[in-house]
Amino acid sequence: MKALPLFLLLLSGAALADDAAILKCRSLADTGARLACYDAIQVGAKPAVAAAVAAPVRKEENFGIEVKKQREAEPQSITSTIPGDFQGWGPGSQIRLANGQVWRVIDGSEAVLPRMRDPKVTIERNLFGTLFLKVEGSNNSAKVRRVQ
Repeated sequence: MKALPLFLLLLSGAALADDAAILKCRSLADTGARLACYDAIQVGAKPAVAAAVAAPVRKEENFGIEVKKQREAEPQSITSTIPGDFQGWGPGSQIRLANGQVWRVIDGSEAVLPRMRDPKVTIERNLFGTLFLKVEGSNNSAKVRRVQ
């Protein structure tokens, strides 16, 4: 219960902080100087003119963020079929879908399935971003990576 007032105080202070000053502090490479810069920001002060204070954002600061944004925009799964006869996969197998995509089995798994004609498949992304191919009517799945 003691943490809630502190959290609300920090949240309200962050909402009133000067964005341009925060961006300026983020651009500092030295940890001590960056901390001192953050400590010097006056909470609740009116923001300075952004054009005068804003520092260019370094690309290193956004490393990895673009992947996260891209994943948020992507669907969590796709569904297609494997044209023709299909009996399963082995390590390194490449599987061409009816939508033109080609996926490679990368986990070393193998599955021997009864002969299927144009089976429906789903490729799903798990919480960690790993992609798995699942064939309808089977409990087997393979970790895959798109190659085409």
